[in-house]
Amino acid sequence: METLAQQRRKASKPLLWIGIGSIIMAFAGLTSGYVVSRTTLVESGNWLVFELPTAFNYSTVAIIASSLTLWLGKKAISNGEEGRLRLFLWLTIVFGVVFAVLQVRGWGELINEQVFFTGPGSNPAGSWVYAISLFHLAHLGGGIISLLYTTVRAYGGKYSQEDYHGVQLASIYWHFVDLLWIYLFIFLTLIR
Repeated sequence: METLAQQRRKASKPLLWIGIGSIIMAFAGLTSGYVVSRTTLVESGNWLVFELPTAFNYSTVAIIASSLTLWLGKKAISNGEEGRLRLFLWLTIVFGVVFAVLQVRGWGELINEQVFFTGPGSNPAGSWVYAISLFHLAHLGGGIISLLYTTVRAYGGKYSQEDYHGVQLASIYWHFVDLLWIYLFIFLTLIR
């Protein structure tokens, strides 16, 4: 008979995928709303066209780097290198924080260009960019919390070459959030 811990472990990956599916649906709704809003407002001449902030370009590089360092961490633990796992987890967290800081800088660039989220002088085009990037940043925050938890467990010796299930779960979510940003960045770049 399975223990409660074994049952939780068995259920964790399918539950993660269900959560990811929900997030995909939420972003599908957001991007669909963006397209519908844009189509309507372009026809009436009320859609503001502006360039995405250059900080978003750099944040994209940071998030790609974070996926690479997490992949290296997972590879390290699969080879039994626990110390390297911890190093790569910290690097991933640092790149995640750099991504977040660059996103906020990007919002500052938008404000400097008179593209506001709400209030006088705001336009739905700018509001959508803020909303989409902010919603993504919230999900990235969840990923950073997950990575911090995984890192603490790594220091506690909870992962080995034979058992690194928690690292796998954190990796799935993190890589998903990274790919989601790449999609959003391309989407927002192409559909202006």
